[in-house]
Amino acid sequence: MMYRQAIASLQGDFITDGGMNTTLMFRHGIEIPHFATFVLRDTAVGRQQLREYYLEYIELALRYGKGLILETPTWRANREWGFRLGYDSAQLERINRESVEMLTGLRAEFGNATSRIIINGTIGPQGDGYKLSELSVEEAEEYHGIQIASMADTDVDMVTGYTLTTVAEATGIALAAAKHQVPCVISFTVETDGRLLDGTSLGDAIQQIDAATGRSPAYYMINCSHPSHIMPGLDPSAEWSARLRGVRANASSKSHDSLDGSDELDAGDALALAAQYKAMAKGLPALNIYGGCCGTDCSHVAAICEACS
Repeated sequence: MMYRQAIASLQGDFITDGGMNTTLMFRHGIEIPHFATFVLRDTAVGRQQLREYYLEYIELALRYGKGLILETPTWRANREWGFRLGYDSAQLERINRESVEMLTGLRAEFGNATSRIIINGTIGPQGDGYKLSELSVEEAEEYHGIQIASMADTDVDMVTGYTLTTVAEATGIALAAAKHQVPCVISFTVETDGRLLDGTSLGDAIQQIDAATGRSPAYYMINCSHPSHIMPGLDPSAEWSARLRGVRANASSKSHDSLDGSDELDAGDALALAAQYKAMAKGLPALNIYGGCCGTDCSHVAAICEACS
């Protein structure tokens, strides 16, 4: 809870990690069923693999003098996906709590006067991140509220709903987080035209959620989309653009349809991606959180740090 009161006004640049799932699967050959990295928490080998993954980004943040948002491996640690993997409600609650405890331990181990390490509870969509959610606002608030509640009385600093495709599911997550008094971030994925899967523009999505929640999200992000897909949806002159503070882009410029179910890693070009981040920043006046998503690893985030310093 170290940073809970300050999440909405974080100053300076922060980095996140890259694509945890694709890095562990394709670069390290680790089996990740249903993209559910939380299962690694249940073996000594898996816990060490997660630790080594996080250490790369801690060292990177210290090297570049950036703040760091450490993300719990809980994108799939919700009822829909947990049950598929044989986890009951009690086991999922344990996993979510232990995931936060792992990261607070790392912060205690490596935090110092020159580092700002924030613990983020990662919330994923109920369904597939590349498909339209069918949840209503009320259903999403109840569904995601269970996972958020499991983290609310831990030392988590905030929660982020990642790879969201609809305003309704995002609104439900924001309302659930507000109910449990945990700062919340909303991160959409967009299609090649810069819009949500149902055609809603980024501006309309942000304005609708702010209106429905009393502007409760601390800020907004975009993830799991390539910069060339994100930029068409930006409008630096619009008031809502100041609410967009973070990007975790894919390495590949392929569409979601092309990437979905691919058995090969498209890591793109780290330097080219970094240059696109620098160009994209012109359309995001409040951008101060940089990271990666599918196909990216520590080398991509390092290149982004160099380009955007």
